[in-house]
Amino acid sequence: MAGLTSSTIGRKYAMALSAIFLLIFLVMHLSVNLLSVFGADAYNNASQFMGYNPLIQFVMQPVLIFAVVFHFVMGFVLEIKNQKARPVKYEANNPSHNSTWMSRNMIISGAVVLAFIFLHMYDFWFHEMNYKYLDGLPIEESRFWGDLHAKFADAWRVILYIISFILLGLHLGHGFQSSFQSIGARHPKYTPVIMALGKWYSILIPAGFIFIAIYHFVTQ
Repeated sequence: MAGLTSSTIGRKYAMALSAIFLLIFLVMHLSVNLLSVFGADAYNNASQFMGYNPLIQFVMQPVLIFAVVFHFVMGFVLEIKNQKARPVKYEANNPSHNSTWMSRNMIISGAVVLAFIFLHMYDFWFHEMNYKYLDGLPIEESRFWGDLHAKFADAWRVILYIISFILLGLHLGHGFQSSFQSIGARHPKYTPVIMALGKWYSILIPAGFIFIAIYHFVTQ
């Protein structure tokens, strides 16, 4: 890992791999959460399995936490090094024509998304850890749907989630393509496909989470 992150190219490659891992996780996370729309039992069963499966809890969960921390730390490191490498911008450079606003401000959207992740962990992950390991309460298979449903009873939280997912979509719109580009997946034949997939991914994934939040709010 130290060798991989010792150079700029290595850091970008490592960051891209962590990004791809998180892209896959978002699909899985959305798939489970969508079950809450179709019925409490389906969501409770899936959540109970995910919440008490040793492989998921003690192997996959630590890997996920590491990937999130690594991805954002590496993003900030790369941004700082890029700023130091070019302390004075070229006068002839026209950012609005040479790149998109999101590509120039990934650090901003990334910081907002990171703040949202902390809120999301406070709402769900810390609550779950407290329930299982601090309070040591018995397994209650029917509690998961109710916990999720109750979180979206307040309009301010729903609005905050919607704004955060919109920013996540903007972040994904550039990050999806950039991740594959960083690992060398560039080809005249495949790059347009990757760009199209990235566009739809950055729309559908956030839209799915927004739909879930709104659904639970209006069905209180």
